[in-house]
Amino acid sequence: MRAPPQRLLALAVCIVYPGFVLSQAPLHVRIDQLVRNGKADYSKIAAAASDDAEFLRRVTLDLTGIIPSASEVRSFLADTSTDKRSKLIDRLLASDGLVRHMVTSLDVLLMDRRPEKHVKQAEWQEYLRSSLATGKPYDRLVAEILGADGVDAEKRAPAKFFLDRDGEPNVIAKDIGRIFLGMNLTCCQCHDHPLIDAYKQEHYYGIFAFLNRSFVYSGKDTKAAVLAEKGEGDVTFQSVFLAKVMKTTGPRLPDGPALSEPHFEKGAEYVVAFKPGEKPQPKFSRRAHLAKELTSHPRFARTAANRLWAQFLGRGIVHPLELDHEANPPSHPELLAALAEEFVACKFDVKTLVREIVSSETYQKSSRLPKDLKEVDPASFAAYPLRPLTPEQLAWSMMQATGVIDAERKANPKLDDKALCDKLAGNVQPFVKLFGNQPGEAFDLSQFEATLDQALFLDNGALLRGWLAPRPGNLTDRLGKCADAGAVAEELYLGVLSRMPTTEERDDVSVFLARHASKRAWALQDLAWALLASAEFRFNH
Repeated sequence: MRAPPQRLLALAVCIVYPGFVLSQAPLHVRIDQLVRNGKADYSKIAAAASDDAEFLRRVTLDLTGIIPSASEVRSFLADTSTDKRSKLIDRLLASDGLVRHMVTSLDVLLMDRRPEKHVKQAEWQEYLRSSLATGKPYDRLVAEILGADGVDAEKRAPAKFFLDRDGEPNVIAKDIGRIFLGMNLTCCQCHDHPLIDAYKQEHYYGIFAFLNRSFVYSGKDTKAAVLAEKGEGDVTFQSVFLAKVMKTTGPRLPDGPALSEPHFEKGAEYVVAFKPGEKPQPKFSRRAHLAKELTSHPRFARTAANRLWAQFLGRGIVHPLELDHEANPPSHPELLAALAEEFVACKFDVKTLVREIVSSETYQKSSRLPKDLKEVDPASFAAYPLRPLTPEQLAWSMMQATGVIDAERKANPKLDDKALCDKLAGNVQPFVKLFGNQPGEAFDLSQFEATLDQALFLDNGALLRGWLAPRPGNLTDRLGKCADAGAVAEELYLGVLSRMPTTEERDDVSVFLARHASKRAWALQDLAWALLASAEFRFNH
C-alpha cells in the first residue's frame, strides 16, 4: 500500500531539514526515525511493510481484542484509498470494542485476575468502562484508584485495588512499585536487591510507609468493608544481612523527596480517635498523598509509556517491564523519552498515544523477515513480533471466526453491542482458566508455553465443537451455502485467518471436499477446526 500524502510530505521534509523537523514532526514520524537510529544496520534487517490483510487483523486485535469479520476483511481489501489505514485506526479508536478491550487489559494489569472479594467485579469493570468511555486521563484514573477508600457507595468501585488485596501493605507496596514505577522491589522487603544495585530496601519501605497505617475496616457503622487509616505508626526496617542496623523512613517514593508531614502531640493525631470496633479518622492521611506523589513522579509517565509500547509492539523499550534501572537501559532511550513526554503533553490521554504508536511504520512492519535472515534482535523493533493472543482475545476471536456472534445477532436482532457482549461474556471464562495467568500473578505474554490441557481443549473440547455445529448465520452455515470449493476456501480463510487463501490452499480445500463429498457437513467443520487450531490463528502477527 502506498504511504498517505501526509506521511510522504513529513518524510520529504525530514530529508531536507532532518535536525529541525524531527523535533517538530508528529510523534509517529519521530518514532520511526528514532527506531531507525537505534540500530546501525537497521535497513538491512528491517522487515517490509505489512500487507493490508496482515495490518487489518493485527490492529483490530490490538485495539478491540477481536479479529475482523469476513465482511470487514473483504471491504478493507477492496478499498483503494491511500488513507484507509488512518481511517481504520480512527474508526477502531472510536469504537465500543476499544473500550471493552482496554477494560480487560487494565483489569488484568491492576488486579492480576484476583478473585472477587470485597468489591464486585461487575462494579469494578463498569467503573473502568465509564472512565475509558468518557476519556478520563490515565493519571486521574490512577489517582482515583489510589485515593479511594470505599466509604462512598457511589465511588466504591475504584477501592477494589486496595480492598481486594485485603489492604495488605506489603502486597500493595510491591504492586505499586512494579505496575506504576517499573520497579520490582520484591527482594527489597528483606534487603537491598542482590542483583540490582539501584534497588534499595529504603525504596521499598518508602512506598510501604504510605500504606502501613491503612487497614480494611468492617464495623457497625459501615455496610461493607472499607479502607481506614490510623494516625500513627512509624516504619522501621533492617536488612537480614545487617540485623543490628535499624533504619527508619517516612513516606517517600524512589529517588523522590520525603513527604512533609505535620507533627501532632501524642493523643492529638485524630479527628475521630482510633478505638476497637470504630472507624478512626486521622488529622493527616499519608495514603491520601500517595496518588499525587505517584502520578507526578518522573517514573510514572515513563512506565506507563513503556507499558503501552509493549502492549502494541510485544516488548518494552525497557525490558523486562518491571526492571527499569541503570544496568538495564532502554534499547532506544530517546524514543522512550519522546513517548513519555508526549503522554504528559497530551495530559495522559491514552487514545492520543495509542494512535501515534499504531500509526507508525514501526508498528506496521510485517512479521515476515527478509529472506536472508532467520531472526533479528527483538529489541531492534525491525519486524513485528509474533505474540500469542491473550485468553480474552482468543475467546472473542473464536466466537467471531465460528460465527457465534453473527448467529446471536441474527437470533436476537434487537440486542445492542453491549447487551450482546454481556450475553456472550460467559464463554470467555473457560479460556481465561486454561490460557490465563494464575490469580495474583502478573500476566506475561512473552512467556508462552502450550500445555496438554490447552491442546485437548482446542482438539476435543465440547465448547469449540459446539460452535462449529451449523446454526443460522454462523461459519459452517455460511460454508454450507457456498456454491463451490473455491467459494468455501475464500469464506473460510477470510472468516478465520482474515486473509484470502493462496492458490495452494484453495486446491487443498477442493481436494479435501471432493474426498469427503459424502460427509460434506463434517468436512466443512473439520476444515474450520483445522484453521482455528493453527498457529496462524493462535498468534498475533
